[in-house]
Amino acid sequence: MRRYDEPIAVRSGEVDGALGPVEFLWRRRLWKVLDVETTWRETADWWSAPGDDLLAESEIWRVLAAPNRAMVPGVYELAHPVAGDEWFLRAVMD
Repeated sequence: MRRYDEPIAVRSGEVDGALGPVEFLWRRRLWKVLDVETTWRETADWWSAPGDDLLAESEIWRVLAAPNRAMVPGVYELAHPVAGDEWFLRAVMD
C-alpha cells in the first residue's frame, strides 16, 4: 500500500443504493469507480494530528477504479471527513 493523502475532486452518485463516489479526479486524470469493495468510518490518528479534533470522523471508501477500459483497474482508498466537503486519495493498494 502506498499512502498519498492528496486532495481530489469527487463526483458523487448512487453506488450500491447509497450516495458515494462514482468518479474522482487525481493528478489531472479522471478515474471511474467500477466497484465499491467496502466502506467504514474512523477517527483521526492522535499521533499525526496534534491539536485537531480527535473525535472527528472520516468515511473511507475502498474502491476499484480505472481511468479507462483499456487499463487494468486498481484499488484506491478515498477519504471524506464527515463534517466537511473535501475528499482525499488516502492510499493506493499495490
